[in-house]
Amino acid sequence: MSAPHGKAASPFKQPKAVWAVAFACVISFMGIGLVDPILPALAENLHASPSQVSLLFSSYLIVTAVAMLFVGWISSRIGAKRTLVVGLVVIVVFAALAGMAGSVNGIVGMRAGWGLGNAMFIATSLAVIVASASGGFGGAIILYETALGLGIAVGPLLGGELGGISWRGPFFGVAVLMAIALVATLAFVPSLPKPKRPTSPIAPLKALRHRGLLTMGIMALLYNWGFFTMLGYAPYPMKLNAHELGLVFTGWGLLVAAFSVFFAPRLQARFGTAPVLYANLLGLGIVMALIAAGVSNPTVVIVAVIVSGAFIGINNTLTTQAVMLVSPVERPVASSAYGFLRFIGGGLAPFVAGKLADATDLSVPFYLGAATFLLAIPVLASGHRLLRKAEAKLGEGEPVAPSLTPVGSPAATTDAPPVIVAVGAHDRAAAIVDAAALLARDTDSPLEVVHVQQTAVVEEQAVDTETDEQARAAVTAHLDRLSADGIAATGQILTSVGDHAAAGRALAHHAAEVHARTVAIGRSPRGPVTQFADGSLTTALTHSATCTVVLVDPDSTPRHLTKDSLAEMRNSAV
Repeated sequence: MSAPHGKAASPFKQPKAVWAVAFACVISFMGIGLVDPILPALAENLHASPSQVSLLFSSYLIVTAVAMLFVGWISSRIGAKRTLVVGLVVIVVFAALAGMAGSVNGIVGMRAGWGLGNAMFIATSLAVIVASASGGFGGAIILYETALGLGIAVGPLLGGELGGISWRGPFFGVAVLMAIALVATLAFVPSLPKPKRPTSPIAPLKALRHRGLLTMGIMALLYNWGFFTMLGYAPYPMKLNAHELGLVFTGWGLLVAAFSVFFAPRLQARFGTAPVLYANLLGLGIVMALIAAGVSNPTVVIVAVIVSGAFIGINNTLTTQAVMLVSPVERPVASSAYGFLRFIGGGLAPFVAGKLADATDLSVPFYLGAATFLLAIPVLASGHRLLRKAEAKLGEGEPVAPSLTPVGSPAATTDAPPVIVAVGAHDRAAAIVDAAALLARDTDSPLEVVHVQQTAVVEEQAVDTETDEQARAAVTAHLDRLSADGIAATGQILTSVGDHAAAGRALAHHAAEVHARTVAIGRSPRGPVTQFADGSLTTALTHSATCTVVLVDPDSTPRHLTKDSLAEMRNSAV
């Protein structure tokens, strides 16, 4: 959206509250990767079969799945901070107890408790970071993405190092690090307001009556079935020690993080959500089949697992976006319903894989995993029309009227193409709107004030960056001010799902729908690092717009932007 002048804001200049939760996120994202390198060691030291050890995943994920149905209800009553703190306490306690357990069954039980804490944490962490951030949500999203990348990449490495000392090491490591995060959260994170309306505990299950949400949820269940089959059983045919397994899954984690944050949004913008998911699921099915066929060759398994990280990173992000696009219910409710289905798939897969491996051989669970990836394709296809329709609606506006009656004679109704000005909530927005109003007057065009309400998606998490009331206020404040000056203008609120660039594409789509003459925007304070990671609204708008895009500088004459001027625009840190 429009932005003030001045030095580009750094995404890393954030309050201590944001850093405290970001640190906890790093440890949380380490969770699965931290345990994966020690699976063979657990089986050997505790005299357990791979199928028994796989229950560490099943108990953890099934409890997380069931808990996801209720965490929204809990959070709406005790607040996001308290929910986050309770989740951290539960993780610390059960991680430590898992380290002290003397049998596989004991660890499986402790991992179940760990899953409860994990559900409470992941359901609130992104929302708390966004609510606590200074200088806009963009910097908070970058920190969350950074935490995700560090956790996924460093988790297996740390798990391999600690697991090389003792299989108990990763469990105690998580307990200590999460205890530090708990203290920091208590000390620095302020209490956050509760939602105006408490969430019903059965709302997520009711939401699954909506065909689009149920379809995307079943696709996620099938995808996670294959994903967690690989995580639960791929370490065994590699025949590596804990340290070496840690290095393999670190390479895997780096690809997951990179393709989730950087490549998934760009592929989606180029080809669309559904086509990328079709190709991605097919790629995962092929990789999984290669693991199954080459299960007796450690090199094949190692390479295939690392390569799968790229596909998994893309799938995690775009599946979440697909769910948020088609869901007709509130974001927290949609996230809970989606989380329930995907974690159920991930929890059942290791259990079934263990039974199949015991009854046949190790290749069969991987062939089944490949089949679930491929089965997810027709499931997605059954909801293709709903997804395309939801994507098309992102450019449709919700009209906003001024609350004041214009002073003097309003401008005459005209069929002339409008001038659109994109606004955000900041101190220079009024000057940018005024400059756009002059441009509209000079071209004898109606003026439309537009704000894009964004839903940020980071890997498998989604959060609204503002409330409906805040989005509406961002428009009505300008309409009322213009009305007081006798200037007629209309208002629109658009919605977007994804990174910051997705807002630019939604704005371009809306401009095409209303046959706009010009779209006026202000300079962005988001530095090049933030724009690279979270996308540039201006760049996406300029690439996608079919009309003129004008960069409004309130202190000088507006200058026109074309696709040919993008290089200059990037150098100016727009």
